Amino acid sequence: MTYIQGDPALYPIDWSPDKIQEFKQTLLSWYDATKRDLPWRNTNDPYKIWVSEIMLQQTQVITVIPYYERFIETLPTIQDLAQADEDVLLSLWQGLGYYSRVRNMQVAAKQVMENFHGEMPRTMKELLTLKGIGPYTAAAIGSIAFGLVEPAIDGNLMRVTARLFELEADIAQVKSRKLFAAILYQLIDSNRPGDFNQALMDLGATIMTPANLTPEANPLKAFDQSYQNGTAHLYPVKKKKTKATQHQLLAYIVQDSQGDWLVRKHEEGELLTGLWHFPMIEQTLVMEAASAEELVEPFKDWWSEQLDATDVEKTIDLEETGFAINQQLMPFGDVEGTTLLPIVKHVFSHRIWHLQLVPIIMTGIETLPFDSELMRWQKPKEIRDLPVSTLQQKLLLALENYL
Repeated sequence: MTYIQGDPALYPIDWSPDKIQEFKQTLLSWYDATKRDLPWRNTNDPYKIWVSEIMLQQTQVITVIPYYERFIETLPTIQDLAQADEDVLLSLWQGLGYYSRVRNMQVAAKQVMENFHGEMPRTMKELLTLKGIGPYTAAAIGSIAFGLVEPAIDGNLMRVTARLFELEADIAQVKSRKLFAAILYQLIDSNRPGDFNQALMDLGATIMTPANLTPEANPLKAFDQSYQNGTAHLYPVKKKKTKATQHQLLAYIVQDSQGDWLVRKHEEGELLTGLWHFPMIEQTLVMEAASAEELVEPFKDWWSEQLDATDVEKTIDLEETGFAINQQLMPFGDVEGTTLLPIVKHVFSHRIWHLQLVPIIMTGIETLPFDSELMRWQKPKEIRDLPVSTLQQKLLLALENYL
């Protein structure tokens, strides 16, 4: 990744040196008096700052705090992270979502151990060589831990800056970041760059929020053009997001003769990689009109595909395996009288899943002909002992509420 430092000539602000100095003093005085007491602010350890920054991506502060404390307690050093078992790693991250972030962190930790003698690199160029660390995260770590004079440009900083100067640049476009960087390099305090970044983050998170368009408590009112002109509702400029696609899936609660449930681990390339779920199959059915046979058929086809794909000697005869709706969980009468389990909705960044729970009993099978690390029978009460996603937790909760 190439890092391009913001060029002040791209957008020279029309503030005098005295005004810029007054801006810095006003912002930092406010921060000193009001800054939030957060566990990662009580340290200059770049590892701990890194963990907090990755967790805070797309997650609220109040949610992150217990995850951060548990993560650091379990994996207190970069070496611990590099050597952590995947199940431990995913369990620590369970509930935060975006599991690729913690996988990338472990890859980066191994890079630090191999390429930097176990010490977090101290320059932007070197930080950007680490997996999962982009310009924002590198600037946050660099400014807070090492005093690098680098603005950490995230959504909060762009919103605050856009309102201060009534910027028309679309924050969704990559090229706009250069413009924001050009401005912020003229404003950042070279003596306290980490505090400067965190002050603007706090300001954007608590006062100059998306919904607060006339913040009377804003310490920067005297510098804020949008406040003075009543135009805060116009900034920042952002194009509309791509509309999320809708997907219909069947989530199968498959039970064997012992009462255990079938779960599978999502493999590389799938959403929610490395986490355990009920088998889920994308399928378009008119649920209210579906017969028992129509609901079972997609699973039978999927099961047959799994048998065909496995390298393990086939010990199961598909013809001798029974598949039937588990009527204890979903009583069936006539087609018109079908009683369905709940539908669970789960939202990803650009897609929305609607999952119909379908309970099945499988007979004529003693052991699974698959790698137990990828598919297994699990006692219902022990499923949450595995690394599971928020989606799987929703499915379990929907089932428990039904029962």
